[in-house]
Amino acid sequence: MRRAELISCFLIVAGLLLATGVPLWLWTRTPLVHVSMAENGGWNPNTLRAEVGKPLELHLTSDDVVHGFAVGQMDREAVNVMPGKVTDVTLMFDQPGTYTFYCTRWCGVNHWRMRGTIEVSGSTVNPVPVSVPLYVTLGLDIDAPHEAARLPDHQPSAFSGQGLASKLDISQFSSTGFYRAHSPDQIFAGLSSTRLTASEKWDVVSYIWQSQTAPQALADGRKLYAENCAACHGENGAGNGVFADEIAQAGKESQPSMAATVEMRQKPADFTNPTRMLGASPALLQGKILRGGMGTGMPMWGSIFTDEQIWDLVAYLYSFQFDYQK
Repeated sequence: MRRAELISCFLIVAGLLLATGVPLWLWTRTPLVHVSMAENGGWNPNTLRAEVGKPLELHLTSDDVVHGFAVGQMDREAVNVMPGKVTDVTLMFDQPGTYTFYCTRWCGVNHWRMRGTIEVSGSTVNPVPVSVPLYVTLGLDIDAPHEAARLPDHQPSAFSGQGLASKLDISQFSSTGFYRAHSPDQIFAGLSSTRLTASEKWDVVSYIWQSQTAPQALADGRKLYAENCAACHGENGAGNGVFADEIAQAGKESQPSMAATVEMRQKPADFTNPTRMLGASPALLQGKILRGGMGTGMPMWGSIFTDEQIWDLVAYLYSFQFDYQK
């Protein structure tokens, strides 16, 4: 093919790209990643590839509303993806594996479906060991009922419990391992040999839970909850977030013959319910967050949050039951 013909072909292709709104400079680099609400396709493409130690340059644009972009378990701030504009992001990976990218802006009832993967190939001299989640180690069935057998008649106070605990030997309950493996209700039962009243026992349990949570960890858990959970579970944890009714309705419509059961199952969990929460151990809540709720709108967060973030979030969930104010 003659030079003039090559130039002519190039100009024709470039013209087509510009006519469809794709800048020529993007065509010569990496493809443009489009994002739209889940009902309209989500991320396109939703599978990307990268290599260890080599920068991955992404160019993102929204086809409808404002979305957010972040990669799970990476220590970097999310970026906004604006309609009709291009957002440039450069990522670098030091470990091979599959990473999850997701939308950080609540864009609709199916926001939780707004996820994609980055397949990172290559090798590393310092591989990260794979840890087994505690709920797996303990053999917990996280789908089984876990209702508390005993309930407090007031919101337990960690401040009151601290004074009571100073007169007791609670060392057996104070290790992180013991705390994570047992529910508040089980600790309450473990205090049966004391002369405390039921209300005082619950105050001591509240103190034990607070003593396992550093103030900064609790603040970090609150931030994670507000950004990722409140839209469904509600700002105050009562299962009444802005999308709660839509999630329940979606579940009801998906299986009309089981309407009542599905609606109950689909409705976001109520963290202010003491029967549910005081019967749940931190390890059990870890499992639910890691894996997500089977048959519900609860997504799995294991590929998004780090282990530390999950424990911070678990600690914050108990603050809907216990009064940590001094």
